[in-house]
Amino acid sequence: MRLFEARPGDDGLPGPERALAVLALVTGTLMAVVDNTMINLALPTIAADLNVSASRAVWITNLFQVVCAAFLLVFAGISELITRRRLYLFGLATFVVAALGAALSRNLETLLVFRAFQGLGAAATLSIGPSLYRAIFPSRLLGSALGLSALVVAGGYAAGPTLSGVILSFADWPWLFAINVPLGLCSLWLAKRALPHEVRRQGSFDVAGALLSIVMLASFFIAMDAVSHAAPIWQSGGWALLTVLACGGFIARQRRAPYPLLPLSVFAEPRFTLAVSASGLAFIGQGLTFVALSFFYQEQMGFSPLETAWLFTPWPLAIMLVGPIAGRLADRINPSILSSTGLGLLIVGLIALALVDESTGVAGSLWRTALCGIGFGLFQPPNNREMMGSLPPERSANVSGVMSTTRTVGQSFGVALVGAALALGWPVQVTLWLGAGTTLMALLASVARMPLARRALHARRASSTEQ
Repeated sequence: MRLFEARPGDDGLPGPERALAVLALVTGTLMAVVDNTMINLALPTIAADLNVSASRAVWITNLFQVVCAAFLLVFAGISELITRRRLYLFGLATFVVAALGAALSRNLETLLVFRAFQGLGAAATLSIGPSLYRAIFPSRLLGSALGLSALVVAGGYAAGPTLSGVILSFADWPWLFAINVPLGLCSLWLAKRALPHEVRRQGSFDVAGALLSIVMLASFFIAMDAVSHAAPIWQSGGWALLTVLACGGFIARQRRAPYPLLPLSVFAEPRFTLAVSASGLAFIGQGLTFVALSFFYQEQMGFSPLETAWLFTPWPLAIMLVGPIAGRLADRINPSILSSTGLGLLIVGLIALALVDESTGVAGSLWRTALCGIGFGLFQPPNNREMMGSLPPERSANVSGVMSTTRTVGQSFGVALVGAALALGWPVQVTLWLGAGTTLMALLASVARMPLARRALHARRASSTEQ
């Protein structure tokens, strides 16, 4: 297989060693993604069994996401001090132990504690996942490797709801957590054996920056959740104000810290900044669309939650098919051309979904969703390659943390937009037009970096020829 072929002058791991290392990343990523999507579908079942209200049960998902989002940048910074290998092992071990604790929980309070620890473990693995792909694979295969990463994440999103439905058909909800234990132990063994060893960075850790980052991201996520659930303005506004204040403090701290958690100099590279902007705006559109269509399919078209999950399936399936191809092409041609083409298709798909009404059949909904998935699959791996490849390898952990944070922030902001629109009494279709608008802004950012990406591609080819 091309991903595991070795050539003279390759950086990264030798060809045969890549397979085990990738298998460790794949199983770890699948655990985190599948777990969250499984639990979303099972919330009504868990609420009924624990005899709690739906509003309280939602925190089984929310707490996981808040903790995960709050620690992404922190763990990316910590990885430089303790190495990515050790951080990944810590994340896997924490996630597995917490999954076992969640499976054994018999009340909501205990379950929430273990869900918080699961979020902590997921943050440790997801914050450095993309940078580990760069450490494992040679630079010439970076796009292909990130295409594989997109396939794994999309596969997790596609399989999660179905796997949840199957498990709940034959067993109780604790098995949704227990299934992670054997998978996690296998991943832990693989990671310990195969992930590359690194030299730790010398110097101090930016504790103040880490605390400000945690407050900034956690309060942002809580503010967006408050907006999406039409909370009182003082509540959502208070969390938003705390977000702004923490953000200002974080930026000021990064400018003067001797070893900043996130060196602001990375944003001086326009290819990186434009790729981050495109990613965030595109994920707003995706997060917004998933929630908007969930309301539309169930409340206006009368589909059940499981049927709604099936209607979403073409999106991640299309990413699974297109993502690896797009990643491989990004190693050979200008990645921004691929990303821009994908965003154009995504805009067309979102507009087509915005025009759906009660008379639209299942087939009409499926092809529209599939078109969005094709567009997103064509966009994401090349765009991730631009983010990861636009900065030196020693900045990989920082880039990985920014990538994960951008995805999480974009999706949660999209969800909040849907909540705000519904609270104002707007039709669901209006929010889909908002998604098309944010994706158009992402397209503009992607097109703006085309000349820069073309010059970088020519330089990479010239360097490869000299070697």
